[in-house]
Amino acid sequence: MKRFSRFALVWLAVCFAVAPLRAQEAPKKAPGPAPSPSEAVLESWNDIGRKLIAMAGDFPEDKFSFKPQADSRTFVANIVHASASMYYFTDIAQGKKPRYADDPKDVSVKTRAELVAFVKKCVEDGAAEIKAKGDKGLMEAVNDGGPHLDRLYDLAYGLIEHSGEHYGQLVVYYRANGLVPPESRPKK
Repeated sequence: MKRFSRFALVWLAVCFAVAPLRAQEAPKKAPGPAPSPSEAVLESWNDIGRKLIAMAGDFPEDKFSFKPQADSRTFVANIVHASASMYYFTDIAQGKKPRYADDPKDVSVKTRAELVAFVKKCVEDGAAEIKAKGDKGLMEAVNDGGPHLDRLYDLAYGLIEHSGEHYGQLVVYYRANGLVPPESRPKK
């Protein structure tokens, strides 16, 4: 027992001695500059878009019609709704009437390729509009049908949040089918 205690004590001392050396091996980089307001919106927009695109390209095609309850949307209807809603920002930012005020009735997606293409287009169109507007343009006040005017950046963040909420619902679709969502898988 005495021998084990000495060994443990020596091992602990070695670990403490090596710790500062290991910390010196990987010098920390200074953080980059803070993004501008439009760059921050774009980063969040593209992040939720990336997650939805990953799901569109990953969920088994033979389960596209899955819904957790009878009154729920199917997987495809839910991801199409989350993606198409992004046009509520894009169209208003362009001074147009939103093409999808509610659920898109005219979007027919049957294959994985069609679904991925649709989700990508929704995300890319919104990202292009955010870039085109820039910081100054996103400060523009618009009438989005609410009780008061809203700034475009608030509208964009609202749609990012909306898509994120549906992303959370889609995670449940994965789990109910015994699948692991792309974001929850170990990184390689």
